[in-house]
Amino acid sequence: MSEQFFEKPILNSPYEYPGRHWELDTDGQPTNRIIETRRRSDLITPVPKTKKQRQSQKQGALLLGADDGLSTADQEYNPTPIINEVRGYVETWRNLPNPDQWLVTPETARLLQHWRHHKFEGVRPFFCQIEAVETAIWLTEVAPKMGPRVAKFWAHIKGANEQANPELMRLALKLATGAGKTTVMAMLIAWQTVNAVRHPNSKQFSSRFLIVSPGITIRDRLRVLLPNDPESYYRSREITPPDMLRDIQSAKIVIT
Repeated sequence: MSEQFFEKPILNSPYEYPGRHWELDTDGQPTNRIIETRRRSDLITPVPKTKKQRQSQKQGALLLGADDGLSTADQEYNPTPIINEVRGYVETWRNLPNPDQWLVTPETARLLQHWRHHKFEGVRPFFCQIEAVETAIWLTEVAPKMGPRVAKFWAHIKGANEQANPELMRLALKLATGAGKTTVMAMLIAWQTVNAVRHPNSKQFSSRFLIVSPGITIRDRLRVLLPNDPESYYRSREITPPDMLRDIQSAKIVIT
């Protein structure tokens, strides 16, 4: 069997749209066949199932995330279909050539153009980082203006929150280890803060943030999200255009 996958597992640039992927079989193993499309979001276990597991699966599959408070014996909670659908809408929206068609504020449009096209002197944002922020922007600014055809997305999010924790509305962005989640956080803070400063009457935006870290080490690393930190990402990573840096100073950020 050819071992092409192991010789060249990475097919895409981290800075560009991932338009190719290695095909995986039903056990999550590479078939050494390249598919000229983006891989769909899916739940993959890259380890072949044991004979006992395969027999058990025939008798009745275990519920996905049985302890998530969402799956029941009657219905399995699987977020991947709606994730793929949102991803498709975001991709179509991203490819609109005219910023006037984006249905976002002028400030958001400016930030999107900056992240996508600015010639960064240092570290340039990865595609996955920009896409994560694009998704939050699309759900917040764009989807509410598109009418009933996309209303189901927020209905799904609100429904999941009601079942999991009705007292706290949450929207999760999942990125791989090493993808640069701190940069994504800086981009989200910049987007929200600049808009909050320039549109003070809008309820969509905020300049106040609580960041909860898993420990002291991570908390110390997150200081780069503070506007006045010497290594602030807004300036050192060029997350914010120079003319918007003053707006970032209005952000009130607590890291705990």
